[in-house]
Amino acid sequence: MEVILIRHGEPRYDEVQLRGYVGMGFELGKLTDQGMMQAARRAADPILKDATLIITSPYTRALQTAAIISRLTQIPLVVENDVHEWMPDTTFTFNYRVEDASEEYWRLKGKDSPEKKYHWETYEHLKERVRKAILNHQDHEKVIVVCHGIVMSTLTHFDDIIEHCGVRQVTL
Repeated sequence: MEVILIRHGEPRYDEVQLRGYVGMGFELGKLTDQGMMQAARRAADPILKDATLIITSPYTRALQTAAIISRLTQIPLVVENDVHEWMPDTTFTFNYRVEDASEEYWRLKGKDSPEKKYHWETYEHLKERVRKAILNHQDHEKVIVVCHGIVMSTLTHFDDIIEHCGVRQVTL
């Protein structure tokens, strides 16, 4: 199965910050105007030719990116919950700073360790849930997956830095 991974366009979080959203509420951030233009430009990329399905994260920035690409390419879209962003707090209590969990995740290279203080999702768990979610659509020879940089890195390499609306091509 050929998989075209696309990171969401440039997001904005001013509205969610203004409302005081924390934890999962932060995932309601939508695209900037630049992010919408990035998605429209990516929709014209020849690499998307012959894809028959767009699989997207349910988080607003990815879903909005996928919707723009779907509208412009006429490729059907499906939301797959398990391609959502990395979880900085698997307890969903968010009683610590996400930035601290993120720093620890990168320092420990996503691996469980006795040094681990926060309840973040490991790289291996993230990789397993993402692969399983995509493989739910094995009846398609070529799919587009619109998601998040850290999610994409589970199918490329741990420290892959992916720009907004950046693309990677993998085979599963």
